[in-house]
Amino acid sequence: MPPKKTTATGASSEPKKSTRPSRAATAPKVDAAPAATTKKVAAPTTKKAAAPKKTATKKTAAPATESDKENQSATEKKATASKRKRDEEEDAAPTSASEEEIKTPIDADGDVVMNDEPKASKRRRVEPKAPAARPAKRPARELKAINVPPTEVLDVFVFGEGTAGELGLGSVRVDGKKPIDVKRPRLNHNLKNVVQVACGGMHVAVLTNENKILTWGVNDQGALGRDTTWDGGLRDVEDEDESDDEDDTGMNPKESTPSEIDTSDLPEGIQWVQVVASDSATFALTTTGQVYGWGTFRSNEGVLGFSRTVGVQKTPALVPEISKIKQLAAGLNHVLALDDKNKIYAWGAGQQAQLARRLLERDDLAALYPTGIGALPGRAKAVKLACGSYHSFVIDSQGRVISWGLNNYAECGHDDEVGVDGGYVMRPRVVESLKDYKVTDIAGGEHHSLACTEDGKLLTWGRIDGNQVGQPAGSFSEDNTVYDDRHLPRILVVPTEISDVKDVVQVAAGTDHSFAVTKEGKVYSWGFSANYQTGQGTTDDIKEPTLIDNTAIRDRKIVYSGGGGQYGIVAALHGDEE
Repeated sequence: MPPKKTTATGASSEPKKSTRPSRAATAPKVDAAPAATTKKVAAPTTKKAAAPKKTATKKTAAPATESDKENQSATEKKATASKRKRDEEEDAAPTSASEEEIKTPIDADGDVVMNDEPKASKRRRVEPKAPAARPAKRPARELKAINVPPTEVLDVFVFGEGTAGELGLGSVRVDGKKPIDVKRPRLNHNLKNVVQVACGGMHVAVLTNENKILTWGVNDQGALGRDTTWDGGLRDVEDEDESDDEDDTGMNPKESTPSEIDTSDLPEGIQWVQVVASDSATFALTTTGQVYGWGTFRSNEGVLGFSRTVGVQKTPALVPEISKIKQLAAGLNHVLALDDKNKIYAWGAGQQAQLARRLLERDDLAALYPTGIGALPGRAKAVKLACGSYHSFVIDSQGRVISWGLNNYAECGHDDEVGVDGGYVMRPRVVESLKDYKVTDIAGGEHHSLACTEDGKLLTWGRIDGNQVGQPAGSFSEDNTVYDDRHLPRILVVPTEISDVKDVVQVAAGTDHSFAVTKEGKVYSWGFSANYQTGQGTTDDIKEPTLIDNTAIRDRKIVYSGGGGQYGIVAALHGDEE
């Protein structure tokens, strides 16, 4: 159904033009679904008048006869003797803190109820039990391997601003080159034997063929999984004898240099197969389908937490609620996991419906518990997961795309809630506008998305004003685009082909920029480039997909691309130099 010609509300902010990274750079520019602000007003409380106490009326007994008096006297004597006997037994019985508490039964008139069974039987001494011998610890059950680690070694090239250490080039010049403001792809000399790369908002994680996970970048909330405390970088400005070291940027070398995560508390024998990175957290998958993570999730209000009991997880910890996981994917502040039974779990921040479930405001920590999203429509079998900043994707075995989450810029590919401030799609739905394509890869940025198909076509959709979709002006029409008040194209609602780029096999997105890798190993980029994150050597926006071409990668076969807030990464197969 073609979109209605409407005005994009809540879409007025322009792309960021900051030249230095900040945590706000990865926060939503606009349109984050507002937290519920309707306050429940308590009904006015008034003191209830105390109910009148029931006054016991004294019953006047009938005059007692001589026979009654004799029976009463005998009964009283019997009761007195019985009480004296009980008191003697109680005084003789030893007491201890472990004795059971006795509740004396009272009848409606306030008299003690006399039972025939001896009370002493209820006050027997409870002897403390000797502590039971602890059974010997069973050896940990050996889990079966269900995942295979990647093996192809990559050479990693980085570009972008780098002042947050996210390029991993260290903190000093190397061969006269600064580790910041890298305009075009540069080989990262600190990395060897890398087999997989994961780009977060302002940090990166890689997996090596030596079964190591290396991280670098911002570690404010434990996203690097290791201690990066550093007391350097401070200079005495009044010391005239101290000259500035032009080779030193002053960045924390422990953050800006790739280093191994802290595995001291993990069981031996763990073998990693995948890493994913969000804005302030990292997660890793093992051969046996277990998931470990560290860092924290953030919501609209700030730090949300890592789990129900941990705010910030500084070192890797098991996510115990899930097992037999085959694949992970991460958005800005949420994570998806697919298990071997085709069940998909989601957890993290969910204020934009990216977890595919409704959350209660009174229990915001419930979002941190991995929970199944329910059955996919049409009994679809998931083969690939992907995330944008606030939306989620599944590609099924038939090449169909299923999506949910924030959709105010049509980033999910659906045409409802478009242009609505904070509009979202709650439940996973098949993207009807992609039903004529067999999609093989998909990616999402903050407010845009892109995909490639089995026959190499490149499609983009979502926010337009920062050139995120990379479409030429002639691609926009009343049938597929929402215009703003000035009649400028604002939202590309329908996934649209870019015919100039062919044979695409992999796509990736940073916050507001994108990449497409071809079968021949060429990589194209476009979008917001104020911090050189497109790798094109300019801070001007790249309006349409443009080949990244410099001496470092010109003769290399690129097989991977990725991006974060102010940086980009591409990788080639090691040893493929011509």
